[in-house]
Amino acid sequence: MKVAILQCDNVLEKFQHRFGNYPKMVERMFSEIDIPLSFDNYDCQQGKLPTNIDEYDFFITTGSKASVYDDLEWVQQLVSFIQLLDKHQKKLIGICFGHQLIAMARHQTVEKSDRGWGIGIAANRIISHPAWMNDKATGINILVSHQDQISELPDDALVIAESDFCPFFIVQWGEHFLSIQGHPEWSTEYSRTLINDRRHLIEADTIEEGLNSLTITPDNAQFVSWIISFVQH
Repeated sequence: MKVAILQCDNVLEKFQHRFGNYPKMVERMFSEIDIPLSFDNYDCQQGKLPTNIDEYDFFITTGSKASVYDDLEWVQQLVSFIQLLDKHQKKLIGICFGHQLIAMARHQTVEKSDRGWGIGIAANRIISHPAWMNDKATGINILVSHQDQISELPDDALVIAESDFCPFFIVQWGEHFLSIQGHPEWSTEYSRTLINDRRHLIEADTIEEGLNSLTITPDNAQFVSWIISFVQH
């Protein structure tokens, strides 16, 4: 399968030698899946987007430190591109920022949550099991790093996973978009590094709670298997 990565940010340069950049994290995320995949990367911040959407079996976004409601030309271009994918019912996997981009493209509301920062491992309840889902899991633990949250959904959106902190954690939009507020492409060590680097931005109690949560193993492989099942359904 051929995959287009829509890159929406860069790993801080001081950390790239240890963890690589975000597109490499996405590629590593799929490395244990026994299905041949090839990747093309598009730097959306530089206005780069696929010109032939029929060339790809699916599209996937990275996260971003930007907010989807920021008045940035590249964000507006990306929202329009996602609307194009929606119109042609192309498969799209939205990660974090991409999860929220889909909401914006569907004219829903995304805003800074009054619940504050979500960092570390987020434990979520599985509340829906669509036909494509290849197991009957009751929960999923995924690394997160966000302040913004989707606050409303359209009628055709199905919430798959939720928590009290993030009610719309995994969402299926129609038959062709699947998105997650978390970061299944991240490693625990990258999350720990980023949390420590943001001590000046996040309250100390939240930092410690986030770091303590990292003893839980993230269910990255579980979500990746769902992606493949969704794309092939």
